[in-house]
Amino acid sequence: MYLDIQKDYAVFNSTLAQDERNDCFVRALAVAGETNYQTAHQVAKEFFQRKNKKGVLNIVIKNNFKKAASKGITLGVKKANIEVLGGESIKNKYKVGGELVWRKKTLKSFIQSHPKGNFIVTVAKHAVALVNGELADWGSEAFKPTRKVNGAYKIVPEKQARQLSLFE
Repeated sequence: MYLDIQKDYAVFNSTLAQDERNDCFVRALAVAGETNYQTAHQVAKEFFQRKNKKGVLNIVIKNNFKKAASKGITLGVKKANIEVLGGESIKNKYKVGGELVWRKKTLKSFIQSHPKGNFIVTVAKHAVALVNGELADWGSEAFKPTRKVNGAYKIVPEKQARQLSLFE
């Protein structure tokens, strides 16, 4: 399923988001990390060395998520655990001429094989969020199912315990 992020995510109705360009990674981080745009923007700037109005290279995303896999990442006031997906998670096995060949999954096949959870998926020069089988994509980069997956990262935001109140 395809989500029009401009319509379905009010979190991006900030002046910061309106003035940005090349912010697909920031948007994907906000959606998958279950945080607001400002927080995702700050994390992308500090942790992923993102410059304003510039994208983040896939190699930088991959390397920094690998670092965060052991200790997690802080998104504002909450923490999220990171799992870097590789191998069979982002590749399919095909039989070609009697020989088994591994090829990158398409965005569509990745969505089918990962119906639950929050993910940031990178494709050539773009990043998208996937939340419980629904793809959050936007603008001119709207869902193109045949794009090849370059990297995938599962984001597991820690649930905060809620204080019980007698007056709710």
